[in-house]
Amino acid sequence: MESYDITLGLLGLVILLTAWIPMAFRRLPLSLPIFCIAIGALAGQTILVPGVDLASFDSRLLIEHMTELTVIVSLMGAGLKIDRPIGLRRWALTWRLLGLAMPLGIAVMAVGAAWILGLGAASAILLAACLAPTDPVLASDVQVGPPQTGAEDEVRFALTSEAGLNDGLSFPFVYLAIAIALASDRSDWFAHWLLVDVLWRLLAGVVMGWIIGKVLGFATFRLPKGASLARTGDGFVALGITCLAYSLTELVHGYGFVAVFVAALSFRTVERHHEFHRELHDFSEQIERLLMMVLLVCFGAAVSIGQFIAELDWRVVAFTLFVLAIARPATGWVSLPSTLPKGERAAIAVFGIRGLGSIYYLAFATGIAGFEEVGVMWSAVALIVLVSIVTHGLTVTPAMRWLDRRRKIDGRSVDVKP
Repeated sequence: MESYDITLGLLGLVILLTAWIPMAFRRLPLSLPIFCIAIGALAGQTILVPGVDLASFDSRLLIEHMTELTVIVSLMGAGLKIDRPIGLRRWALTWRLLGLAMPLGIAVMAVGAAWILGLGAASAILLAACLAPTDPVLASDVQVGPPQTGAEDEVRFALTSEAGLNDGLSFPFVYLAIAIALASDRSDWFAHWLLVDVLWRLLAGVVMGWIIGKVLGFATFRLPKGASLARTGDGFVALGITCLAYSLTELVHGYGFVAVFVAALSFRTVERHHEFHRELHDFSEQIERLLMMVLLVCFGAAVSIGQFIAELDWRVVAFTLFVLAIARPATGWVSLPSTLPKGERAAIAVFGIRGLGSIYYLAFATGIAGFEEVGVMWSAVALIVLVSIVTHGLTVTPAMRWLDRRRKIDGRSVDVKP
């Protein structure tokens, strides 16, 4: 009972701090995730809380489900805040990042994992696929603003839409690694991967998400006023849409991550300008911040006492630098059009923040198949997430302010209307 009371008190303190810190330090180039990790590291090292293990992330299943929930909530929030309708030209940068930068980045990182870390094919592909998603949870400073605020310039839009879709589109590559690891169990593994894990799961994710978004959008905005969900004014409707889209899609063996983001986009098409969108987005953002805070505090505590990075060595450090300084910036740069201003092109290429999605994928895959050097992969993912949060958190705010000033000097508006 004493440990429970202490844990509850610490949770309350952390919640208050994470509500106060962004306001108190808003002028400094420090992100909320940095503070959460620092609080966790401090808690992990303190001797003032005997009997409370804030770094008790030994359970792979616990990691998987907690990160899974956090990611799907953030995907709904990211989808709700996008004002721009889907289109080939309007989303041109997004399609380049997904169709070129992501598969090219996975290939480059897989080669790097095999060369630097000495991983076999299955483990190298898995590690690269885990590191491919850019995190919608941690990238709030480089995302578009809330619905109907107009804060949707090309950099923020590209990074928001990429983060919303590549969390789900990395799944086929994760399943490819799993299929290779289990190849000895079935001779038709490649055909099964292509037909089921790529074609069916992706198609099911998109179709289910679009239908669920449309149906729930109708129930929210088009039913008689006394029966519509918008009439309630309750933001937690967003959580219901999130859970329903994810669960129904997973039940038909589709990609739930894809479905949640697509459902949010589809939901916006039913009624694009209703003020209820702001309520839904704000609620999703608050739940997302709460879940992120808990996970990052635990992550910081775990790292501070040596968990997750038990096999950290020079190879892992070298691979981390390779991923963050070479792989993502280079593949992002070459995938974007040369007509894009160099500052904006560099920002999109560099600010692909790695985070909770990477941790989820590794926990998910290692629970299905056996992979070699799992400890090395955990150390690599943990260090890359940690370095990404810190370096991007320190640089993204000044960089985005500089880009905004450049747009004003060049006479280009920050706002991009749909």
